This record gives sequence, C-alpha cells and structure tokens, in this order.
Amino acid sequence: MSILFISDVHLCHQKHSITAGFLYFLRTRAIHASALYILGDLFDIWIGDDDPNPLNNIISSALKELRQYGIPCYFIHGNHDFLIDKHHAAAYGMILLPSQRILQFNGHRIIILHGDTLCTNDISYQNFRRKIHQRWLQKLFLDLPFCIRKKITGMIRAKSINGHSIKTTKNFDVNLQTVMSLMMHTNTSVMIHGHTHQPAIHYLPGNRLRVVLGAWNQQGSVIEVNEKNVTLFDFTFFD
Repeated sequence: MSILFISDVHLCHQKHSITAGFLYFLRTRAIHASALYILGDLFDIWIGDDDPNPLNNIISSALKELRQYGIPCYFIHGNHDFLIDKHHAAAYGMILLPSQRILQFNGHRIIILHGDTLCTNDISYQNFRRKIHQRWLQKLFLDLPFCIRKKITGMIRAKSINGHSIKTTKNFDVNLQTVMSLMMHTNTSVMIHGHTHQPAIHYLPGNRLRVVLGAWNQQGSVIEVNEKNVTLFDFTFFD
C-alpha cells in the first residue's frame, strides 16, 4: 500500500512534454497507488472553467479514468489554480481538500499543503494572497468576460515576474519558524509540500521530517509514502 504526492506540474498548452509526462505518470505509476494527492499548481493558470483550451478536457478525462480504477485523487489549491472550486474539481475527477490536511498513515501524522503559506518572509506576497482569497473578489473576477480575465491575469503575472527580480532567495523559501510552529500546533511528525520548487528531505528537531516536492520540467517529482518509508524521487517522463 502506498500513496503518491505531486505538486507544481504547471500544465499548459505550450509545454507539450510536461502534459505527455503527466499522462504517462497517471498510466504507469499513479494507477498502482492506493491514492494520489496533488498539492497545488496542477495547472500553470486557471481563470475559469469556461477556458476553451482543449488541454483541460484531456486532463479531465485522464484523471476521471484514474477514478474508474478505484484510485481517489485529492487536490489542494496552489497559488496558480486557487480558483478551482469544489464543483469543477469533481468534474476533473478530483476531491477538493482544504488548504492543509492531516493524514493518519501507518502511525504517523502527516500534514500536507501547497506551501505558499509557509513563505512568511515574503510579506508582499502574503498580503496579496489574503486579498485574492476573498470570496467576493473571486466571484467578481469570475463574473467578468473570459477575455478580460485573461488580460488581467497576464498583467498580474508580468508584475509578479518583475517583482521576482528584486527578491532574495530568503523571500522565496519557507520560514522555518513558521514550519515548526505549524507542525507543533498540529502535532504532526511529517510535512509534505511543494511551491518552492526546491525538492529535498529536511530533518527537523523533534524527530520531524519536511519533504519538499520539485516542479515538473524535464522530469517529474514524486513523493511515495508506504508502510516503511517516505521517499522523494524524480523520474524521466518516458523511463
């Protein structure tokens, strides 16, 4: 029995190799797991279910096929696809979870989350995140015509890219005090997250473990949890 975790796939129609790699992962690896958890940023951008991009139908069909084999797929919002609601997640064959969830597995308490809330050194991003997660603002945005939403999103992303150039590595990484505080508050021994694109296994005080998923680019990044181990591994898309 094993469960798989992935994050930061960043699917988009311009990156065909990542799409092909993700579909390959579902067919050859996820199909042998007891559950799949996607910890945010499955899509590089999500601005509404009325997006005419044919990629969305391809991914929806692939994930629903996984469910037909009896393998549940759970999803936590990332900072690129936080507008996916419960209804649309279900349409993709996914079960939408809260921003953080505690799992009980083989005697361990594991907390899973996307990871952006851990980057508390980046004050400007945290302020921006609080604003865009207001329900009334999201509803107002989704009520706009698709072409306007696309234009607004492009402007925000351009501003974000420009802002990255003046931020330090410290801004982009997690705050370890925030990590420890959350794990102590939730009485968890293992934390799994993505977002930072810095895959690694970190050994923390109190016999705790923080495992970070990498972003998908030329290869996939996966965490497997079974009865014996927590393993972080990369795989080439067609190995």
